[in-house]
Amino acid sequence: MSRTVTRPRRWPIGPADVSPPRPLVVTRDEDLLDDLLRLAAAASVELEVAGQPESARSRWSQVPLLVIGDDVADEVTVMSLPRRPGVLLIGTDRDNADVWRRGVVLGVEQVLFFPDDEPWLAGRFADAAEGVSGDALVVGVMGGRGGAGASVLATGLAVTASRSGLAVVLADLDPLGGGLDLVLGAEHVTGLRWPDLADSKGRLGARALQSELPGRHGLAVLSWDRGDLLSLPPDAADAVLAAARRGCDLVVLDLPRWPDPAAEHAIGLCASVLLVVPAEVRAVAAATRVAAGLTTLAADVRVVTRGPSISGLNGADVAMALGLPLGAHLEAEPRLSTQLDRGEPPGLEDKGPLVQGCSRLLEALLRDHRPVVA
Repeated sequence: MSRTVTRPRRWPIGPADVSPPRPLVVTRDEDLLDDLLRLAAAASVELEVAGQPESARSRWSQVPLLVIGDDVADEVTVMSLPRRPGVLLIGTDRDNADVWRRGVVLGVEQVLFFPDDEPWLAGRFADAAEGVSGDALVVGVMGGRGGAGASVLATGLAVTASRSGLAVVLADLDPLGGGLDLVLGAEHVTGLRWPDLADSKGRLGARALQSELPGRHGLAVLSWDRGDLLSLPPDAADAVLAAARRGCDLVVLDLPRWPDPAAEHAIGLCASVLLVVPAEVRAVAAATRVAAGLTTLAADVRVVTRGPSISGLNGADVAMALGLPLGAHLEAEPRLSTQLDRGEPPGLEDKGPLVQGCSRLLEALLRDHRPVVA
């Protein structure tokens, strides 16, 4: 089937095809194919097309995304291909129960209907073109009171994750916190800060964003500058964080204690929020008010306590007083203040309470929110 030169290239499947994997479309529906080619063109993506489902067998496990038309869904089903992520079924009638049945049998990620789901699919095509596939684990860190150490924990957690081989973005959503680039020792590194992204809308490129952020110790940091901007439009924060989530394994958010609308939405993205509370009576009293608001926004809140405690409180006592599970208790680290003043970020040492605590937290968060699929 020929196509005019204004269409994106539609690559036939054959044994000599050694080009990088592209999304694979399996359909004989010419109208559906026209729509898919149009979406691919908007995303600057080249598609492979299989009119005969059997010809897609050799590419099934190799392509980044599979789009199956409902017209051939039954034929694909009888092929008994292995289950895999990234399979989408395009239906024609949302009220037709058979479409949903075929989707279940095929094990698809999602059943789509045009035109309503066209923007979403265009975004998936663009992700495939960028070589990104992910929806990163998002973890928030918030202080139970001022000076609790939330920024230090957020940076330590991000550095620890980066050193373990994960791709990490560390994002500062607290405009009054002084800037996470200072904690990371990256205040003089050139790159985009929040004021540069305050007008962002729509879909941002994940790879492009990460390449433009200041980086140090293997991770990218999105911080405030020392200017006058004190809040972000929620649309801008949504666009930037969506790009960050697509392009890495872990996004760590340093959250303000009194969230603005942008931070409130970001909290909703978090798989877990760590509430940092010194093991002190007054700190627990202050954290009670913070926790009351935070638990209405986040599904999973865990307490991280810091010692030592003159009053004799331990981590379990603080967590019980707040009515929240204990994520970790961190003992005092005597050299931490000196290290921070020297521009040495937390999390670089192989030993010490902070590094060990961050390692335990990271292991628990990955275990709880990224279960291994057999």
